[in-house]
Amino acid sequence: MFYIYKAAGLSSIQDPQRLNPFSPRTQQVHREKQMAVAHWLVLFVTIIMVSNARDANGALPVTTLEAIAKANANGPYIGIVIPNLFEMGPLLNSSSYSAAEIIDFSGRRFRFGTVEERKVILVMTGLGMINAAITTQLLLSFFDVEGVVHYGIAGNANPDLHIGDVAIPQYWAHTGLWNWQRYGQGPEDELALESNGDYTRTLGYLRFANYTTNVTGCASHDNLLNNIWYQPEEVFPVTGTPEERQHEFWVPVGSTYFEVAKKLEGLKLESCVNATTCLNYTPSVSTVERGVSASIYLDNSAYRSFIYDKFNVSPVDMESASVALICYQQNTPFIAIRALSDLAGGGSAESNEADTFVDLASDNAVTVVVEFIKQLSSRNSL
Repeated sequence: MFYIYKAAGLSSIQDPQRLNPFSPRTQQVHREKQMAVAHWLVLFVTIIMVSNARDANGALPVTTLEAIAKANANGPYIGIVIPNLFEMGPLLNSSSYSAAEIIDFSGRRFRFGTVEERKVILVMTGLGMINAAITTQLLLSFFDVEGVVHYGIAGNANPDLHIGDVAIPQYWAHTGLWNWQRYGQGPEDELALESNGDYTRTLGYLRFANYTTNVTGCASHDNLLNNIWYQPEEVFPVTGTPEERQHEFWVPVGSTYFEVAKKLEGLKLESCVNATTCLNYTPSVSTVERGVSASIYLDNSAYRSFIYDKFNVSPVDMESASVALICYQQNTPFIAIRALSDLAGGGSAESNEADTFVDLASDNAVTVVVEFIKQLSSRNSL
């Protein structure tokens, strides 16, 4: 029997019967052989464990990792991140989209294909900030993605825009991170943990007492809910130092992407849901200053007016700021394209139920996404 071993910078073949079993050299050979066997045994067990792994325990099967590697060899891709299936449907059915393979893992489905011959990965996030963040991080961690386009429908807070219009903000913020101030304290009082740098009063607050109604015979009103102060997110960019936090509230979209988006301004969009349900105007595309997100479905006109007056926002949704924050930290260009399905909280002269125009808004969002990718490809080919 012969043993093949490699140790101490040597690689050779030896016949153990020709060695003195008590010599130091023979003992060294056997120790090296045992170490080599142990090394390959550990490697073998590791391969078996990975091969038998399932998504249920957080590990990815080897077949999935191989599929990811194969897909990345054909990259890079534009990642298209979409909240729900009803928003994805019009793109899947678009003549501009050509489908290829699918990779499923971690509860997400990553659809490969092309839009206007540009390589893309489509993925649905699900509702809300957490789902959007998880999905975007998976996309950027596992795939060769050069930029992210996020699209969907949104409520509208801007009185100058209308149902069916598509808004493309330059900045996004998460407006669901608050410091809820103790009753009896006001703007002059330091917030809890403010001195530690955890919270700030720089972004402003909402005073609940300002929205008290149906109260008579009282010169001033109060409310036990007191004040909420808007807070920036803690972020840890890949370009920074791990565990050294930074703070961001208004997250900018990619500058090049926003320049491309400006070329879409004035693009005329669809105005009819069907033969009998139409808007009395033609929706169009607008680049705007700001949009906001929170895991809250906003259907309240008082808060809509407050947040517009406070921050000059246009679309309000439940995912875009989350995608923006992940892309910002991963140093990946990003843009969000949102079609307006309703005036948040109602009150417009138009029919204003979101479910009436959700299909129209979804179609218009996809129209703009396709045109954006076409314009982006034209710019890159120059």
